[in-house]
Amino acid sequence: MKLEGRILGWSVLAMSLGALAGLGGFTFDYAEGLSYLSEDPRACANCHLMNEQLASWGKGPHRAVADCNDCHVPEDFFGKYLAKGRNGYHHSVGFTFQPSRPDEPGAVRVFEEPIRIKPTNSQILQDNCLRCHGDLVHAILSGSTGDSGAVRCVSCHRGAGHGARH
Repeated sequence: MKLEGRILGWSVLAMSLGALAGLGGFTFDYAEGLSYLSEDPRACANCHLMNEQLASWGKGPHRAVADCNDCHVPEDFFGKYLAKGRNGYHHSVGFTFQPSRPDEPGAVRVFEEPIRIKPTNSQILQDNCLRCHGDLVHAILSGSTGDSGAVRCVSCHRGAGHGARH
């Protein structure tokens, strides 16, 4: 009896892990998970919420010199994939749990539409603006780039990466 209980326990564990791995693999494939590891800007629009941003970037002034990653993730390998992983996690939770009709009474919104940049990603964007344009704006910023009262490039250049907004 004791051996049969162990076999049953291991069988249930193996089936549960197999089902979890299968579900995870299906979801990763369905969500085009590998595309997020690439530099292809179309990966950023795998979800419909980013279609407007991708289209406006395609018409904007940075299209010829920068893609989404150049502006929105750190340049170093570790920071880049940490940011991609963190954003991917938050986006997948948001897209999974956002109700299909978030404007219905009583519906709980997981994220706001239009999508808005969060403080951590705003700092990454600021750092990347300065990485490319720091020599041009050095006198304007005078060292204040990370504090809460810092001048943000996008305060004046809102449409720089994505073209004009309506």
